[in-house]
Amino acid sequence: MRNSFFLITAAFCLSAVGQAPPAEKAPGLPPRLAATDYQSHAQAGTFTIGAEFTGHSVAMPEETLSTDDYVVVETAFFGPPETRLKLSAEDFSLRINGKKTALPAQAFGLVFPSLKNPDLEPPSSSSKSKTNVGGSGQGESAPAPVFHLPPEVKRAMQQHVQKAVLPLGDRTFPVAGLIFFQYRGKAQNIQSIELIYSGPAGKATLALQP
Repeated sequence: MRNSFFLITAAFCLSAVGQAPPAEKAPGLPPRLAATDYQSHAQAGTFTIGAEFTGHSVAMPEETLSTDDYVVVETAFFGPPETRLKLSAEDFSLRINGKKTALPAQAFGLVFPSLKNPDLEPPSSSSKSKTNVGGSGQGESAPAPVFHLPPEVKRAMQQHVQKAVLPLGDRTFPVAGLIFFQYRGKAQNIQSIELIYSGPAGKATLALQP
């Protein structure tokens, strides 16, 4: 009986040793098969960049959010096997409607205050409710109550965005993720848009579809 106990225990230990720990999810978004699977692609040295403009939508595997203050570009880098490249936010800028000054990429944390979930938002806060005044039968417009997302929902949204951001620093490839640019104008008023990369890999300009 005692021998059986030791045999079972040993078998259990060997089984546990043979089990690999669960793999960590890679930062950023899952890259598509090739740069050609994005709206636009361009060469920068030995690397290929793919990019797609999503307007004020923040599209992620978990959910699609929105922000009125920023526009988003999903960006991916493809390179030779085992090659490493340092990515930095300063490498990217966005030229909208041919403006001379391009918009610099912004840190993802700045986007948090303006994040919205269209599926959870009530009807537009601009809608008014009628209230009677003094029994005259005439109504006055009153603003709709301000809607606040629960803190745990906001925290989950922010975590999803953080995981979807283009990974920066020294990277192997392919790698993909979101880049944010401050722009409060309406996306439908954008006639032309270019993502500009100028970094260690070289220079590239990608004409995106508004």
